[in-house]
Amino acid sequence: MEKVIAVLMRADPSDEWCTQLRGPVADKLLALGLPGLAVNVRDDAVGGSLMTMTVLDPPIGAVVSMWTQQCYGEQMTAALELLAAECEQLAAYLVTESAPLPGPDIEPGARTIGFANVVMLRRPAEMEQAFWLDRWQLHQTSVAIETQSTFGYTQNWVVRTLTPGAPGISGIVEELFPAEAIADLHAFFGAAGDDDLKDRLGRMVASTSSFGANENIDSVATSRYVFRTPFHT
Repeated sequence: MEKVIAVLMRADPSDEWCTQLRGPVADKLLALGLPGLAVNVRDDAVGGSLMTMTVLDPPIGAVVSMWTQQCYGEQMTAALELLAAECEQLAAYLVTESAPLPGPDIEPGARTIGFANVVMLRRPAEMEQAFWLDRWQLHQTSVAIETQSTFGYTQNWVVRTLTPGAPGISGIVEELFPAEAIADLHAFFGAAGDDDLKDRLGRMVASTSSFGANENIDSVATSRYVFRTPFHT
């Protein structure tokens, strides 16, 4: 089983477009027989996020996670062709998924509670991959979970790109947050007060700076819809 993450870039991800993705487009993807499918859309429900950061142009409008038996097979080829027709630019990545903090089970097709923050990480050119992975997976993982109000945390290490011209991305993080964290920094970090917020921010910045994740990243809040998972019946 392989996981593919498709990043749909679009200058204006309208609510109508987001509804199309999680409706008719998701139905067509499911009809291909994908063992797993999750659609994250940047709709009005997540507007005004305090943590939005953009490097990509056009910016991220949606992120679609798909599980398949062959990332290079006909099924995935058809899925990516379908998604490419829905955006200005499509970038797809084969990833290995780690889930230090699995999110809650939600009724298939229903909106996941709160919101999902998706972050695109880039490894600094001068940093060795082994060191970068060590800092991200063995150090940042615990810091992120301890200093934020996350109730779901997934790391996706990018193995290779699957589409021509895909921007260089080293890792993709999916974090679930309570709804109030969208516009409240204290709620985002789960801080009890200003001093606690300062402490949590300091720990986070120190950790992300150690592997270059304090800059040159894309961070976008999304509404998450899980339609099918290969891990549960």
